Amino acid sequence: MDLTGKKIFISAAGAGMGYSVAKLALNAGAKVYATDLEPAGLEKLSALGAETKTLDITKDDLIQDYFFKTPDFDGIVNMAGWVHHGTILDVNETDWRNSFLINLDSMYFVIKAAIPGLQRNGGGSIINMASLASSVKGFPFRAAYSTSKAAVIGLTKSVAVDFMSDGIRCNAICPGTIETPSLHERMNSMVEKLGSKKAATDWFVSRQPMGRLGQPDEIASLIIYLLSDAGSYATGQPFIVDGGTIA
Repeated sequence: MDLTGKKIFISAAGAGMGYSVAKLALNAGAKVYATDLEPAGLEKLSALGAETKTLDITKDDLIQDYFFKTPDFDGIVNMAGWVHHGTILDVNETDWRNSFLINLDSMYFVIKAAIPGLQRNGGGSIINMASLASSVKGFPFRAAYSTSKAAVIGLTKSVAVDFMSDGIRCNAICPGTIETPSLHERMNSMVEKLGSKKAATDWFVSRQPMGRLGQPDEIASLIIYLLSDAGSYATGQPFIVDGGTIA
């Protein structure tokens, strides 16, 4: 899974799975262009050799300007996401719109800006972060999130088919429950209800058939494979990595 000489763009690279993808891509020899809304995690990646920039990927004009000023990429990794908790009766219009803006529209902006460069390069690989909570499986209290992530799978398949003749591959990742800062925020929000952080952690772990949470590097490793030439026969697929949840 060698990425030597490849230029890889990664959004939401400052923490969690995005940070793991950036580190593994650097280790695999890629030139990494890491972006995030917050600068904190980017500082660590800059020290490791990545080109970093704070970037709001929900703003089309900022995305267009960024891709105009950077080299043509060989790989695009869309990692940004936001989890709304609630049934459809709990989702107000602002939360609904934000779910689509962050989880889907950002990918639309990035892919639209990136494809001309991929075409000039003779092809490349696009990876979109979807979720097990999508068209794959229903989960309680994930109405807006699941709907937006189901749309990510639809976008992924559309891009894969439309640009296959250009040598561009597009795949989605559908993880189960992964131990990230975002997950810990959700655990913290449950402490009052469940009595302790340990009880909240145990609740999430109890849902996992393997009896443990997934780790960011376990998802990042698959993404590195799909970015590499080793994954060149895979396109248009929602790759499920869920610790046996739907086995």
